[in-house]
Amino acid sequence: MSNLPSDSSVVRVLVVDDSAFMRFTISKHLNETPGISVIGAARDGREALELIPKLNPDVITLDVEMPRLDGLSTLREIMTSFPRPVVMLSSLTSEGTVETVQALTLGAVDFVAKPEFKANINSVLQEVSEKVLKASKARVWSIKRQVSTGTTASLKQPIVENKQKPRPLSRQEKVVVIGSSTGGPRALNAVIPSLPEKLPAAVVVIQHMPAGFTRSLAERLDAASRLKVKEAEPGDTLEVGKVLMAPGGFHMVFDNQGFVTLNQNPPVHGVRPAVDVTLISLAQLYGNRIVSVILTGMGNDGTNGAGLVHGSGGWVIAEAEESCVVWGMPRSVTEAGFTNQVVPLTEVAQSIVKAVES
Repeated sequence: MSNLPSDSSVVRVLVVDDSAFMRFTISKHLNETPGISVIGAARDGREALELIPKLNPDVITLDVEMPRLDGLSTLREIMTSFPRPVVMLSSLTSEGTVETVQALTLGAVDFVAKPEFKANINSVLQEVSEKVLKASKARVWSIKRQVSTGTTASLKQPIVENKQKPRPLSRQEKVVVIGSSTGGPRALNAVIPSLPEKLPAAVVVIQHMPAGFTRSLAERLDAASRLKVKEAEPGDTLEVGKVLMAPGGFHMVFDNQGFVTLNQNPPVHGVRPAVDVTLISLAQLYGNRIVSVILTGMGNDGTNGAGLVHGSGGWVIAEAEESCVVWGMPRSVTEAGFTNQVVPLTEVAQSIVKAVES
């Protein structure tokens, strides 16, 4: 079942955190934010699960590390029994990034990295309020529906080993460029593991994410996929059998020889990495050999690049509204008239294969 916030213009929030300081501070800031009202607070997952059916919040902020019932276990139960938008609060440790990526794959809409020092709290609180407001507009489904439609996977994914060694891209073979934002980790978890190991194309992924989190996402996708998935590094090249993911915090551009270069030029559309930056650089190199895929996400990143691909005779696929967490980026591309196909998430991988082989 899809869950959308109540008709009220005020977003009703449940704050879940084992720290009394964080519960108080987050609640105070959210209550001072126009359009948001904190209707309750819980100190751990068990208390949260008792309060959700009573309070029926529109959005939940959920700490990852908690006693009694941790954030991931709580999230899984929320997405099974009370599906609604969840914003995770995670640490910047390597374990924290792994757990955050797992949470996003399970269906959390977004996350905020907790500061290591309380001095940094103000910028984090501002981010929490912004992401709560955005999350309130997201479309969320129960885990049962996601599993039945193949749009997510359990935390215990099968490990794919003995992959084919990537090989150089030939002059005729295509380049698949996938762009995603809000809801993207869940969508990528449905698409990338569904691509066949003999896909005759190189694959590039641009997911809006800050530095430190894309490596965990790439490693998670790699473990579940028949293709090799890695966070891109300078000097990497396009290869058949390999998926390159733009690292968080960097724009990824391909030079005239097809080598990856990374830069920290100003954000484009407010994000870095930006889909347009990578897509335009590849479209200029490969023209009609590009298969562009725009998945769930807020805003219009990817539209300019998709327009260049479409105009060059390449193929553009957009995710249909019915399966998007946020129908922003695919909507922009579709309404601009740049799409060749608009398909639900469950048909994206199959559409990529057909476009590559045509």
